[in-house]
Amino acid sequence: MSTPDVSCVITAGEGGEDALAASLESVLDQSLRAVEALVVLPAGAPAGLRTAAGSAAVRSPDRVRVLDPGTDGAASLRNAGLDAALGTYVLVLDAGERLQRHACRNLWEAGTRTRADLVAGRWSRSTGEGSKEREPSWQHPLFARSRTVARFTEAPELAVRDALVTGFCVRRAALERHALRYDEDLTHSEVLFGPLVAAVVGRIALVRRRIVSGRAAPDAGRDLAGLVEAHRRVCHVLAAQGLAELREERDKSFLLDHLVPLVRTFPERPVAARERVAATAARVLPDVVPERVLLTLPAVERVGVRLLERGDADGVLTAAYALRRRGVVAAPLSVQDDGRVYWQGGPDPVLDVTELGHQYRPFDELKLMNRVTRYEAHGSRVLLAGRLVLPSHTGPAPDGRLTARLEFRVRDGSRAFHAPVDSLRPDATGISWSTGLDVTRLLRPFGPRDTVWDARMVVEDGRTRSVSDLFAAHDLVGPGERSPARPRLGRTTGDTWQPYVTLRDHLALRLEARHRPARTARGLVHYATHFRPARRVRLALRALGRRRDRLHARGFKVAVYRSWLLRLPKRRGSVVFESHMGTCYGDSPRAVHEEVRARGLRLRPVWVHADSTEGFPTDVRLVRRWSWRYLWALARAEYWVDNQGFPQNLDKPSGTTYLQTWHGSAYKRMGFDETRVRLQNTPQRERLQQAVHRFDHFLVRSEHDERTLARAYRLPERTLLRTGYPRNDVLLAARARDEAEGRLPRPALAAELGLPDHRKVVLYAPTFRGRPGTRKRQRLLLDAARFAERFGDTYTLLVRAHYLEAASLPACPPGTVVDVSRHHDVSEILALTDVLVTDYSSIMFDYALLDRPIVLFAPDLDAYAAERGSYFDLREKAPGPVTATEEELFAVLARLKTAETGFQERRTAFAEEFGAYDRGNAARAVVDTVFARHLAPSRTVPTGEAGR
Repeated sequence: MSTPDVSCVITAGEGGEDALAASLESVLDQSLRAVEALVVLPAGAPAGLRTAAGSAAVRSPDRVRVLDPGTDGAASLRNAGLDAALGTYVLVLDAGERLQRHACRNLWEAGTRTRADLVAGRWSRSTGEGSKEREPSWQHPLFARSRTVARFTEAPELAVRDALVTGFCVRRAALERHALRYDEDLTHSEVLFGPLVAAVVGRIALVRRRIVSGRAAPDAGRDLAGLVEAHRRVCHVLAAQGLAELREERDKSFLLDHLVPLVRTFPERPVAARERVAATAARVLPDVVPERVLLTLPAVERVGVRLLERGDADGVLTAAYALRRRGVVAAPLSVQDDGRVYWQGGPDPVLDVTELGHQYRPFDELKLMNRVTRYEAHGSRVLLAGRLVLPSHTGPAPDGRLTARLEFRVRDGSRAFHAPVDSLRPDATGISWSTGLDVTRLLRPFGPRDTVWDARMVVEDGRTRSVSDLFAAHDLVGPGERSPARPRLGRTTGDTWQPYVTLRDHLALRLEARHRPARTARGLVHYATHFRPARRVRLALRALGRRRDRLHARGFKVAVYRSWLLRLPKRRGSVVFESHMGTCYGDSPRAVHEEVRARGLRLRPVWVHADSTEGFPTDVRLVRRWSWRYLWALARAEYWVDNQGFPQNLDKPSGTTYLQTWHGSAYKRMGFDETRVRLQNTPQRERLQQAVHRFDHFLVRSEHDERTLARAYRLPERTLLRTGYPRNDVLLAARARDEAEGRLPRPALAAELGLPDHRKVVLYAPTFRGRPGTRKRQRLLLDAARFAERFGDTYTLLVRAHYLEAASLPACPPGTVVDVSRHHDVSEILALTDVLVTDYSSIMFDYALLDRPIVLFAPDLDAYAAERGSYFDLREKAPGPVTATEEELFAVLARLKTAETGFQERRTAFAEEFGAYDRGNAARAVVDTVFARHLAPSRTVPTGEAGR
């Protein structure tokens, strides 16, 4: 071979022959042929390893060279490979790491094209769960696209993260020019080498392709001292470059990437290993990371690192449980006079866990750590002991009778067995407990199906009840703690109880077959259920199950609906109401329904619900969305009324009138104006158009709606009802009542929500940020905990997530933050709200009718408008201050009267422009128009254009 394009240095060592073979094979299989492999053997390498390397060199003498520098250190082996490399670029692999098929070609082409000295790409590592691999999450933004940077500060993650431990190559000339070497006195020299190279070379190319897979799962506990020293030296490199801000980012990344994961692994480590790691940490961690950086971590993470730094092995174990089970009170908490809450060992700013909000929850709502400290089996008799953590601010009633019982519940079932706890010893920080029980007599499973039983404890004081899972370290129980079992179906179904600790650190018991009769019986059962006739029966049963499932599949239902149900005769007076796809009983469909009921029209209302029927009227027929009854009701209805859209693939029956009330005026682009829709294929756009063509009436509340919604959905003029929204009638009535009588007393809903009269009510209602078909819990852009801390004495924050999302709220002081996302009718919430905080939600158009303060909190206004598109400049027409940060928002709320100055006229103009047709009689006008044939002649109100 002439001068190779890439030299791949493979350091043989850990992993043995199989790891070396995997790495070598990946190099020799490269699509770029001008690649050489340099296998560097450590001194004293096993004969098998030398033989494997030698055989590869014999098979490919022009592509494989074997080096034996007579040294053992990983850094010195890598340096020997760098010295012997002949390629234009040099790449280093640890044994077991594998190159992707086109890795060298991707690196070499990027380097040749850009003349870069350093070329880097993605890599993946083992998760520790079999053969599963995963790329570190921080790689995505770094390698989102292929690019070239003139200096590594343009891609700071190269030094802030351990991005260059593998998956990169360096131009050999640059190595020689800058005398770049691995530090041979450093065990984790690969951590330092990459940032050092990035800091001194010139142009750097980043490729978005994965280069290396098979990197070993990280384990900071193996050589914590070496890892810390490597981190120190990287920080020195950054300091030498005058990059103090990157050094702080590197410190934080070191905590998140190495120390916090190390804390998480403590429950899986034996006691001796935990003590060893904690002792090492106490020696090497102090002063490594400044406290100001440590304070930027979330509460439990920084507590775990602080306890690790102190060498408190048991404390780190407790913090690990809290990390692995969010929301659990894992250690005693102390509440200081100033209201701050500290982890055991405080007060220390790092141990301040006030933000977790545990102090706001009563005893029966807290998830308390109940740690098993003893499990001893003596035949069927088991001795158990543990300790239940209690925070200082709450606990069982001191005058109550304290009792506890252990509960063993079958996994994924309802059967449970109970046993009283013999001894309870409460003190200031917890309850120590111990008990003995006869497992063989207590647990009587049937045998074949109920083989796993989870343990937990129930503590009662006569008034309250606390249920806690039993946590345990993974080395607490083992094969020596088995007990005999006696299933109800006989010992042939199982004969031994084996305790074990689950992946979630819970104590559980598993029924096993240890002795010959049970093993033989299980073998026979396995054979009977797996030999050919049994397999055929199972396949037939599965086929029947699939056919049954098809009867309930939407595709089958749609076919039946179109072929048969649409032929059914209409049921005179039948009206199907649906609001927000069945998620609530509210909005304009509710207002229309209540108007129909108030006027005594002889109609047959049917309401659609998605899941729960809670909150829906009990005096009407309810059907679940997409059930057969739902399809039957739609097919026979004389009227359809909804605000979102009945399923697109359900045709409207002939003779049915469809009233689309819609759910809000538009700021962001809708319908055929959306980029997402414009990029759809023709059949998809045709389906949308067919769905819209079902509308017989479409409510609009201003000329803006006509210019935007009506045009965006290509609605004909005849379908438009210029009545305003029926849901807004209550808002106009509330405004009239405010002007005549004042704001107090508040509506009855305020008392139901626990809103005191002395606090103003702020409603935070952000827009939907997902895509159609997605529904998940969202983290709010507004920090509710910070709001409560700042304004808890003057404001109550109501949070209403979009109906397709759910808000993830922190624990806050009682009465300061209330989640009203599940309240059915948003108009009732708006009527008692003093200030609205929103971003791009259409709720601002409705709330403006009340003529009360509106503050827009839009941190991503420009990006959102660019991505989704908008119909007007929000800053230009905003009915209130537009804020981009929390501090700006808080400043406006702190001086609301002053900040509102100048917005009164703009708010009035906003309401007039976007709610011109809202006059407080929309529900009556809609009923008069749509249901005219069901009105008595003397009561019919001719509307023409219905309230124009």
